[in-house]
Amino acid sequence: MQFRKALVNVAGMSVPGRPIGCSPRTRRRLAVTASAIALLPSPSRAHVSEQAFVLLLPTDVYIAAGIAAVALTVIVLAFLPGHVSAGLFATARLPGIRIPRGAPAVTSTACLALLATLVFAGFTGSRDPLANPLPLFIWTVWWIAFPTVQGALGDIWFFVNPWTGPIRILNRVGGRAPRLTLPDRIGALPGIALLLAFGAFFLADPAPDDPDRLAWAVAAYAVVTFAGMIAFGKDAWLDRCECFTMLLRYYASLAPLRLGTGGSRIGFPGWSVVRAPVLPASQGIFVLAMLGTGSFDGLNETFWWLSRIDVNPLEFPGRSAIIAETVIGLLCANVLLVCLFGACVWAGLRLAARFHGVRSVPFAVAFGRLAMSVLPIAFGYHIAHFLTAFLVNGQYALVAASDPLASGADLFGLAGHHVTTGFFNSLDTVRTIWLTQAGAVVVGHILAILVAHAIAVDLFGSRSAAATSQVPLAAFMILYTLLGLWLLASPRGA
Repeated sequence: MQFRKALVNVAGMSVPGRPIGCSPRTRRRLAVTASAIALLPSPSRAHVSEQAFVLLLPTDVYIAAGIAAVALTVIVLAFLPGHVSAGLFATARLPGIRIPRGAPAVTSTACLALLATLVFAGFTGSRDPLANPLPLFIWTVWWIAFPTVQGALGDIWFFVNPWTGPIRILNRVGGRAPRLTLPDRIGALPGIALLLAFGAFFLADPAPDDPDRLAWAVAAYAVVTFAGMIAFGKDAWLDRCECFTMLLRYYASLAPLRLGTGGSRIGFPGWSVVRAPVLPASQGIFVLAMLGTGSFDGLNETFWWLSRIDVNPLEFPGRSAIIAETVIGLLCANVLLVCLFGACVWAGLRLAARFHGVRSVPFAVAFGRLAMSVLPIAFGYHIAHFLTAFLVNGQYALVAASDPLASGADLFGLAGHHVTTGFFNSLDTVRTIWLTQAGAVVVGHILAILVAHAIAVDLFGSRSAAATSQVPLAAFMILYTLLGLWLLASPRGA
């Protein structure tokens, strides 16, 4: 894409900072050549493809309707009896559904073998990110699709986590206890640091989907993970340091179904979040970082953000030119989100104390529990933001899976399949995509408000005190609805 822009600049005889002089005949030839090459297909970020049509939709009407739905939820909850909101998250036991104790070890080991095969393909396979199975699997199947499946169906990661099975086998063979202990005072700070490092990699790295580059990153992360589990113990490392296990477990808590070795339960989406124990402050910050990182992923593509860092969105210089700005923006976005959320929780506690005399809820307890209420927002925006990318790259992933080792195999009969983006060329299909994205954002915020209210009722023991304490947080969620929908509808230049 940048190559085509450069050719068009040459054809127009303008290079930033100095003119190019040549004869009119040469200019005409260059213009014809550049126009022809500019029409050639080239890879681009799929979730930007439909943006021109989105700008033709009455997005202001849809945004207003979404915000109204969220605000109406807040108003209705303020007048509902406390037992109604609590009863919404009641659960039922599912008899006879249990997880065999040895199953996760077998499936985990098999998934590690699959990951090793993909890394090998990254080193030795095609250099095209849309043909090599490693980047397609990591970015499309695992990072885009799998969290969605996890949040909808439950903790599938428990079975496919490639770290748990091999470390159990290693511990049984070696029989060694962890040699080191993670200090309690650092909490989940290592997990937060790794999550932000991952965000910096996929947002700021010049080529995060380069197969060889990605293979080195995955291999290095696997070595660090196994070294951490051996040194500090499996549970300590996975619960406080391994950011993907932490993230996927939190998303799984949104699912209606929860399986376990002692039995299974089902209920309204988010019931596990409402019943979750108090999180340490650092775990609450991790949950907020999930939301902040996803939100900045959308923000850093907008004209607004590019203008803040003095980049012309119509002449985007490439990711390598704005690495520092992207990393600093990512960190600042997360710090700002944590501060705003903490301020809303603190203000809610002050309101409950002033108008209802409730002073027994410590800030750390309220922050830790209420931070879980942003999980539906993060989940809804994840679906909305990556939907269009999945519609395109999911096709490439299927084609690559049909011939994973580039050996000429055609396992699924897709050798002749041509990836299509035709659904971005029709206003009707783009409207359907946009409404699906906007719906995911709005539904996520509505569920977040329901969860936050149920947690507040449990914290304060009073519907009126809970409703009063939720005023600042409800305002925060309404404004975040506006932000999420604006991010989907705003022009993008990166």
